[in-house]
Amino acid sequence: MTGSWHELTLIVNEVPLRTTVPARRLLSDCLRHDLGLTGTHVGCEHGVCGACTVLVDGVPMRSCLLLAVSVDGQAITTVEGLAGPDGELSAVQQAFQDCHGLQCGFCTPGFLTTITAGLIGCPDPTADDAREMIGGNLCRCTGYLNIVAAVLRAAELTRARSGEVADAAVDSGQVP
Repeated sequence: MTGSWHELTLIVNEVPLRTTVPARRLLSDCLRHDLGLTGTHVGCEHGVCGACTVLVDGVPMRSCLLLAVSVDGQAITTVEGLAGPDGELSAVQQAFQDCHGLQCGFCTPGFLTTITAGLIGCPDPTADDAREMIGGNLCRCTGYLNIVAAVLRAAELTRARSGEVADAAVDSGQVP
């Protein structure tokens, strides 16, 4: 494209999408306004609160600080992409529900994506690990206790679900 407009291909929640954006369009605005994915929230617009966190190639990043053109061709996971294809809640989403890890919900998308990535790097966290994992996200409603409990519950659910998958593979004869 000519001028200050750029054609992008983004793999958003495992779906390749093409869009055309101005050079200075933030990823958060591209997701929300150009692609209609409003689950990513914009809070402080300075990268401090974490509400806009998405996963870029599996790494948590503040979408309010990234220009959309900088992630051309990369895989983006938003909160909308965390649930299973059948709509089943992810382990982290289920844990937030089980542990009452949200109140108003504004910060929740950023917590969910951050914790999803955090549990890959630390699949069996302690309460201190959980606090460290969420340390870059702000919530004005909760005292963080239920969010820490949700991190620990999500790890437990992830282990249980992994065991179910392994058991199913053994039962089907896929694993000797």
